[in-house]
Amino acid sequence: MTKTVYITGCLGFIGSYITYQCLAKGWYVKGVDKITYASNTSLLEKFKKVPNFSFIKEDINNLKFLYECDYIINTAAETHVGNSIVKSDDFIHSNINGVHHLLELIRNYRAEGKDKPILLHFSTDEVYGDITEGEHIETDILNPSNPYSATKAAADQLILAWARTYKLPYIIVRPTNNYGIGQYVEKLIPKACKYLKLGKKIPLHNNGTPIRNWLHAQDTAAAIIKIIESNKRNEIYNIAGGFEQANVDTVRKVIIEYTENKDIDLKKYVNLNYSRKGQDVRYALNDDKLRALGWEPKEKFNEALPNIVKYYKKNFIW
Repeated sequence: MTKTVYITGCLGFIGSYITYQCLAKGWYVKGVDKITYASNTSLLEKFKKVPNFSFIKEDINNLKFLYECDYIINTAAETHVGNSIVKSDDFIHSNINGVHHLLELIRNYRAEGKDKPILLHFSTDEVYGDITEGEHIETDILNPSNPYSATKAAADQLILAWARTYKLPYIIVRPTNNYGIGQYVEKLIPKACKYLKLGKKIPLHNNGTPIRNWLHAQDTAAAIIKIIESNKRNEIYNIAGGFEQANVDTVRKVIIEYTENKDIDLKKYVNLNYSRKGQDVRYALNDDKLRALGWEPKEKFNEALPNIVKYYKKNFIW
């Protein structure tokens, strides 16, 4: 059945992948983006060529009303942990106040007797905090360790409170570390390519030991489609890529692909004398609940990485 969805942050990394997949399904997409430093504005003209797409240039805090829709898929957020540690104001504005504003828009809209939309909100694996062994499940207590993850955890709690108080339906998804083509250079893989391009050493905090679970953005978007088509509501879903490794090993693979040399001297390319406050050791999620709907990741990290590195090497835009 054809859906009509708002996608906030539609020009961001995750939002753009979801936009592509929703349009491919023939759904109507109302894209919302205030266009920040991390927005990929080159995508806008591509999206506008699809008749089912319309665009609203706006901060989610300033949206005045909603057109009729089935879902609001909220990917709009400030996401860089390092930036949140330096200055958290923008994270409070987008990640907490923005979600509150969307909840109130939906509450007022549904007060007119309408039974939709459903808020499908993007959270993060970081709301759980780190875990040295095992995996977090959806019912685990939230224990964020930096300003970014704290704002995302706060948004999750707002949504659950509005659901209980005002009976607003919701879906919360908590993905692991996303990767793919089109990511802004502040993220690890494109950042490593940027430093290699500039001939500078790649900074890795905590000696590159933090472990991340890698999830391709295509698989993340496919998970969203699966959840919507399942007609679930008032649920939280972890989304995991099923592949984890230390950041230093990820960067080593990027360097090998970039230089086309397997016999690299890591010290030549990496600066390990870097530390960051609020650093988590390891993130890991159990996503059996989502897989029970019939979803599973299709992209394999080691198979996808060469083309991603090749793309960033040839398309150094930002």
